[in-house]
Amino acid sequence: MTDTRQVTCAIAGGGPAGLMLGYLLARAGVSVLVLEKHADFLRDFRGDTIHPSTLEVMGELGLLDRFLALPHQKVERLTARFGDTPLELVDLSGLKVRCPFIAMMPQWDFLNFLAAEGQRYPTFSIRMQAEARDLIVAEGEIKGVTAETPQGPLSVLADLVVGADGRNSHLRERSGLEAEDIGAPMDALWFRLSRQPGDTEQTQGRFDRGRVFVMLNRGDYWQCAFVIAKGTLDGLYGKGLPAFREAVGKLLPFEPERARDLRSWEDVKLLNVKVDRLKRWALPGLLFIGDAAHAMSPVGGVGINLAIQDAVAAANRLARPLKSGRLSFADLEAVEKRRAFPARATQAIQVAVQNRVIAPALGEGDTLTPPLLLRWLAGSRLLRRVPARLLGLGVRPEHVAKFIRDA
Repeated sequence: MTDTRQVTCAIAGGGPAGLMLGYLLARAGVSVLVLEKHADFLRDFRGDTIHPSTLEVMGELGLLDRFLALPHQKVERLTARFGDTPLELVDLSGLKVRCPFIAMMPQWDFLNFLAAEGQRYPTFSIRMQAEARDLIVAEGEIKGVTAETPQGPLSVLADLVVGADGRNSHLRERSGLEAEDIGAPMDALWFRLSRQPGDTEQTQGRFDRGRVFVMLNRGDYWQCAFVIAKGTLDGLYGKGLPAFREAVGKLLPFEPERARDLRSWEDVKLLNVKVDRLKRWALPGLLFIGDAAHAMSPVGGVGINLAIQDAVAAANRLARPLKSGRLSFADLEAVEKRRAFPARATQAIQVAVQNRVIAPALGEGDTLTPPLLLRWLAGSRLLRRVPARLLGLGVRPEHVAKFIRDA
């Protein structure tokens, strides 16, 4: 037997884009169901960087104080080391916003917070362990979505289906919409190392010839990314775990023995970096947002914040027509039109960093020197305002519409 539900808006994916959109629509009085394929949000692959643009949204919604009561670390400045040369590249402290810093917070805490806030509204519901698998199509329009659950098949009839199910979206594949593959020169190996009293608190990156290493402060441990050139993973495995631990130890800003926390390859997870975007985001009855519309590079950690901006723009435009039953395809196209340029512009910046900074660092050679542009940034507080604004607020930051804030 197939379980059937009917709502105004069905959202596939309980990530930042899906949960924020679900929360905003429910706050505006729209009946919404979020489908999340996992039983919980506990995954290390999720980004942890809550940028000032997202913190502004939380402030506009009156959620900021409760949100910042959750454990987090504040990052005002981003530094990098090229070989033996330290550089300060971004200073967020001068941004004219409520929170001129990045809040480093495990994304599962962020998602649990949004889900709990959404459940304060009677029109919000979330179904865990419900993986969106296909679209329900009738008379040339999307009429709903089917999902697999432990209890059996689920059919959700809806005026609008939103695909927010990430870069490996089933719904994107089923929609037939074409994606443009932009490409990335690297992948990342993701793992934890213990954090000890006396360690620096600074989130940081290290560029050495042939490798790039990033450390994110998560309070009681370091979340680390060891960046490798695409196609080199098998060679790394072939050298063995002791060689990998030695390579990691050489990059640490403290004793190299800390790399012994890696006891097996099971402690190291591959993050396959992919950068692409849909050429069209919408069909009648269907809209894609977040990574499902535009998979971002991890450069700058901006993916979560771009997804939140998509959700805000979508809610601002769609809440009223959804509630009144007058949603049109033009409304969906308007969301795409507003958010496509920020996605393209951000990806262009990421690709420039990939090609001009990361790819050369991962190449062969004896010495590594910082690119001229980065040396200029590090030497000028005025110039550092540019990446601070792009990183902190993004291209075309969104603000929650007054009718949603006041709801």
